[in-house]
Amino acid sequence: MRSLTRRCRNAAVSPSLYGRVRGILESARTGAARSVNSTQVIANWMIGQEIVEDEQRGQRRAEYGRRLLEGLATRLTREYGCGYSARNLWFMRQFYLAYPGNGPSRIVNALRSQSAPVRDVAVAESRPVRWKPGRIHPNLGWTHYRALIKIESPKARDFYEIEAVRNAWSGRELERQIASLLFERMAMSRDRKGLQRLATRGQVIQKAADVFKDPVIIEFLGLPESPRLAESTLETALINNLQAFLLELGSGFAFVARQQRITLDGDHFYIDLVFYHSVLKCFVVIDLKVGALEHKDLGQLQLYVNWFDEHRRTAGDGPTLGLILCTDKNEAVVRYTLGPGQEKRIFASRYKLHLPTVRELADELQREVEAIGWKPPRGHRR
Repeated sequence: MRSLTRRCRNAAVSPSLYGRVRGILESARTGAARSVNSTQVIANWMIGQEIVEDEQRGQRRAEYGRRLLEGLATRLTREYGCGYSARNLWFMRQFYLAYPGNGPSRIVNALRSQSAPVRDVAVAESRPVRWKPGRIHPNLGWTHYRALIKIESPKARDFYEIEAVRNAWSGRELERQIASLLFERMAMSRDRKGLQRLATRGQVIQKAADVFKDPVIIEFLGLPESPRLAESTLETALINNLQAFLLELGSGFAFVARQQRITLDGDHFYIDLVFYHSVLKCFVVIDLKVGALEHKDLGQLQLYVNWFDEHRRTAGDGPTLGLILCTDKNEAVVRYTLGPGQEKRIFASRYKLHLPTVRELADELQREVEAIGWKPPRGHRR
């Protein structure tokens, strides 16, 4: 503690810098309760701007910056309490560097001359026109931005920003989607134009293939990898974690039924899960398979899809879609079993009970590519 105090006494914190940062925090405190989220985000962005601009005036940037953050953290913590550690100030600094040219920068510069409080900046930004990634959004809080600034790829960051706003993800949900490598899972099978659409428009659902992910990451179930895992256990765990499962499936899914019974000439069959997709306007039947996919599993799912088309589909519905969740699959088996007529309606995705690494995903994709002899489009990069 003494060494920290001694270092902080020697830290190069100018009175003018401390006064400017203190003014930002005082203004932020006066913001209305309904805009406190945006107010704090704007305040943190402004603090980051002040730190970066002050650093740029220092002669030895690395050492000067470290001492600056430590000294500033000590004084702010003494007056405003926890939340202004050197680490948090470093995040604010990175926040400004990651979002240097966003909308608030122009608003802030315009209002500074009028000594406008930070809450006015937040209110002005809460009415964005033609918002796009890279501009601060009023529905994203500091927890969101702390997660976003850790993403190195600008395209990936833009994608997660769009999806977080569109789907109203909480900060925790956003962190989970980033950890599950959602962008990487969706980007690996797309060409350059498809990748650009992800970064500028997020997930755009135009056909059935746009809906299903492979693999599906269900680490939130907390189930161990085990050859003795029963399908009923997996199904129950998914139902008990339905909200998280819907988030993993993606936007547009609505839960309809579990263990849906269908009867054919006295024989009963049970569909594990049934959903309805609000964008494609169709039923989605899901069959769970513990183990590797076999051709007979696809035949059974085809039966379910045909039954739903005949007995549940109405005039306003699109063709029923089918999805098998399995631990492994052979793409050649899927292709030859379904044939060209059904491969756009029946899908098979692997499920993973743990969060994968990018390398694991890339290796899996490469194995599947080699198995089916697919050649990537020109300009496609793994």
